[in-house]
Amino acid sequence: MVIDFHTHTFPDKIAEKTIEHLSKKGGIKPYRDGTYSSLKKSMQASGVDVSIVLPVATNQSQVETINNLSAELSGKNGIYYFGAIHPDCSDVEAVLDDIKEKGLKGIKLHPDYQGAYFDDPRYIRIIGEAAKRELIIVTHAGRDVAYPEDIHCTPDMVLNVLSELKGVIEDRLVLAHMGGFDLEDEVLEKLIGKPVYMDTAAVLDRYPIKCKQIIEAHGADKILFATDSPWADQANMLECLKSLGLSQKDNDLILYKNAKRFLGDTLAL
Repeated sequence: MVIDFHTHTFPDKIAEKTIEHLSKKGGIKPYRDGTYSSLKKSMQASGVDVSIVLPVATNQSQVETINNLSAELSGKNGIYYFGAIHPDCSDVEAVLDDIKEKGLKGIKLHPDYQGAYFDDPRYIRIIGEAAKRELIIVTHAGRDVAYPEDIHCTPDMVLNVLSELKGVIEDRLVLAHMGGFDLEDEVLEKLIGKPVYMDTAAVLDRYPIKCKQIIEAHGADKILFATDSPWADQANMLECLKSLGLSQKDNDLILYKNAKRFLGDTLAL
């Protein structure tokens, strides 16, 4: 089995404009058009069995609409959606309760696109309340290509959050991009052995040697295979993981076993 823990889709009516905008802003090439149907085709072509879609609310007014659509689409064709929340939401508990009631397994935070640093008190409140509800918290970590000069989630910020939420957050936090996009040395220095998961989105082909070092140091049991599709090709990322030369046991943990510990009761497989 292969579970891609980090993908994105956009509603058909805005997908083309959204992909064009993000592509220009970040100077990155999309590998598909960002629609639900294109993710489905990519999964079929690459051999990915399950994709987790991580929607991001860039303002609080989007949250309800995103979560309603996510609940409507989740669980079909091997595609499962997380919920969205924004640090400006005043009704954090109600939003998280709604996400939980909808059967969505977690939330996605993106400090760069949400205009807050990861250790902002608003995020700490959201993360703590989400963890209490046994929701998974995935955050963009490290540099974002659209905001290269101002990193909104650094390893030090992660350590601050872990300290604030000690005893609450352990093993429910997933740091995207192997703990910090383009901060691999700092991740190795500061985050190894901490009670966090890391996903492989968009970095396996960028610095494979460092990725292998992080996996071996942090433990394959805390790594989740992820691509960041449509900003990476699912088939290519699978090949990149295989090329690291990890054991079959470690590959199985990364490709599906770790994710199933989070998601197994919801996967209609």
